[in-house]
Amino acid sequence: MTAPVFVVDPARLGTGPVVVDGPEGRHAVSVRRLRAGEEVVLTDGAGRGGLGTVTAATGKDRLEVDVRELRTEPPPRPSVTVVQALPKGDRGELAVETMTETGVDAVVPWAAARCVTQWRGERAAKALAKWRSTAREAGKQARRLRFPEVTEPVTTRQLLPLLAAASFAAVLHEEGGRPLARAELPAGGDVVLVVGPEGGVSPEELAAFADAGAHPHRLGPTVLRTSTAGTAAAALLLGRTGRWG
Repeated sequence: MTAPVFVVDPARLGTGPVVVDGPEGRHAVSVRRLRAGEEVVLTDGAGRGGLGTVTAATGKDRLEVDVRELRTEPPPRPSVTVVQALPKGDRGELAVETMTETGVDAVVPWAAARCVTQWRGERAAKALAKWRSTAREAGKQARRLRFPEVTEPVTTRQLLPLLAAASFAAVLHEEGGRPLARAELPAGGDVVLVVGPEGGVSPEELAAFADAGAHPHRLGPTVLRTSTAGTAAAALLLGRTGRWG
């Protein structure tokens, strides 16, 4: 089994003794019950990590680690961003969790015209915090050193510049005439996938996205839920671009 991952403040991350405390320390000591001699990986979640050995576990939330090796994980190329329409219930967290484990580099919450769920005020802040917490925990579970960014939510109008600037942008759509599996992909730059809500992407949104360079692509013969489509599409592209090679 690979060593578990814990997040530390970037200022603490270096070779030699490092203390992991607070919620991360509590999880390591009281939940995982790590003890001296076990291997762990410490990361700042932004691409830097250190492999070390636990030297002591004291109290309920203090882990002492001797870091012997540091490594930096460069940003992957091409990067994969998924624009995720706001789904109902907890399906948003499910989408973020599985996309993070798959290897997506950024998630953009999108308030599509046909979204049943609306993020406003305090509810928006809480929902966004849940998505970000989910990405962090899933990143640790997946043994990633670089966790995906979960951006502020965007409207359709705010989304257009992101699509226009992408090296490749596609809207997942069941009636798309172009198969994603045969799309011409860039060797670098940014790949952006748009996943619509339960009610689908509206004709007006499809037209605006096409003007920005993002055309409808079909993923396969079946229709996936909004919470799983992004994960399936990202897996397809990560395999095709060689990032899963």
